[in-house]
Amino acid sequence: MDSRIFQKECRSLAKVGFDTTLLVVNGKTETIDNVKIISTDYDVKGRIKRILFAGKQLMDTAVSVQADIYHLHDPELLRIAVLLKKRTGAKIIYDSHEDLPKQVLDKHWIPSFARSIISKLIFRYEMKKASQVDGVISVTEGICNRFKTANSNVCLVANYPILSEISLDSNIHKDDKAICYIGGLFPTRGIKELVQALEHCDAVLNLAGAFSSLEFEEEVKKLPGWSKVKFYGYVEKNEITNILLKSNIGIVTLHPTQSYKESLPIKMFEYMSAGLPVIASNFEMWKPLVLDNKCGVMVDPLNVTELAKQIDSLLKNKEKAIDMGKAGYSAAHRLYSWETQETRLIEFYNSLA
Repeated sequence: MDSRIFQKECRSLAKVGFDTTLLVVNGKTETIDNVKIISTDYDVKGRIKRILFAGKQLMDTAVSVQADIYHLHDPELLRIAVLLKKRTGAKIIYDSHEDLPKQVLDKHWIPSFARSIISKLIFRYEMKKASQVDGVISVTEGICNRFKTANSNVCLVANYPILSEISLDSNIHKDDKAICYIGGLFPTRGIKELVQALEHCDAVLNLAGAFSSLEFEEEVKKLPGWSKVKFYGYVEKNEITNILLKSNIGIVTLHPTQSYKESLPIKMFEYMSAGLPVIASNFEMWKPLVLDNKCGVMVDPLNVTELAKQIDSLLKNKEKAIDMGKAGYSAAHRLYSWETQETRLIEFYNSLA
């Protein structure tokens, strides 16, 4: 049920008449919203083994579908791209969800001394494979421009939210002091700094998501600011909407890593589409989104005092916060919705078909 793969791309393609099949591992074979889901049993455990062997296990299932277009979403599936093309004669699309070479530089599970070397190797490998497929889709202009040096057929399909899923129910009571963060709870997402900031401001944090590790969860929960946290854990889509509507500010203070500085976090757009002002990291790439649209403020994500000050300021200045929320809501619906992107996806498919 991946947000980008199933909820957006598969459903959008099926809606306009493409015979759409989604291949998954260890899931359930069923049909949802005219998307046929086929599951393949997969018994290889561990990240490295998955990278090396998952593609081969999916190959026979993929060939049996007899598709005209194969859309690969995982970098490890690039290993089978050329062979899949030879065996089927089909068109192959590679969908790059993030800047993989830069993302590798931030992977904590890769020894620090090896990250730069692995990043360079992945860059060369990914670019070579991109030159061998029929088209590339990615999520930002920067990543698309990189792939254009290897493949002339590149399409930007940003990962904006499906706005029709967010209903602004005025009956939900807002807590005057409530702010929110919804998403993965990793050290580089600024969660620790956010909880530390609660010690220095008059706010309550609605926090939803899964911690990256038990050790990090225990570290954050020991902080004094945790007493001001309402922790929901992992929640489904309808509960996410409820949390947004209970809150007054959306927080997206990611650390200045190589990959985050050039990303477009979907949570920022979800905050905007729910009418929340945002407090965001002061990344250059994000300034047009936040400052030009006048929908929030920007801070140094590592500066706990600055973050606390901006939280207090927005909570106390309700008129300013409401105006920012309205500006964000307007911008999200005009510029940053999935509805603006599915047309690009469909046109790209039609050009290949």
